[in-house]
Amino acid sequence: MASHIEEMISEEQIDKRVREIAKQISEDYKGKSVRLICILKGSVFYTCELAKRISIPVTLDFMSVSSYGNDLDNDIEGLNVIVVEDIIDSGNTLNKLIPLLKERKPASIAVTTLLDKPSRREVDVHVDYTGFEIEDKFVVGYGLDYDQKYRDLPFVGVVEE
Repeated sequence: MASHIEEMISEEQIDKRVREIAKQISEDYKGKSVRLICILKGSVFYTCELAKRISIPVTLDFMSVSSYGNDLDNDIEGLNVIVVEDIIDSGNTLNKLIPLLKERKPASIAVTTLLDKPSRREVDVHVDYTGFEIEDKFVVGYGLDYDQKYRDLPFVGVVEE
């Protein structure tokens, strides 16, 4: 299937916003450390770029959205956890995931997302750090895929048939 990808958010815009979020996280958790939990697969790009730019101690863990908290490699009890999402639309995933993570007794839980589609929200979820609020369009790039394609694009684009 041939698709045209129209750039929505440039690589430069993403880089600038990721740096801003990393700076804010570093300030908010000054004197502490954070554990980033990357929700696979789409959040890998955002998680890595964010981690490189956070100036306080940071560790990483990864989980598949289908497991809802059962596949973390490390204990999170007493840690400051930041869940890293690529995109939040309905909010259903976080609505199930956050209570499960709270059962593991972290010191705190925050959420960051590269993209937020509030017009698609079905349940209310709190997002602490948002990269970009976008319209309800099908987007790819920077980790987001269409049938496992386009994840490697350095920008976020809209798929146009």
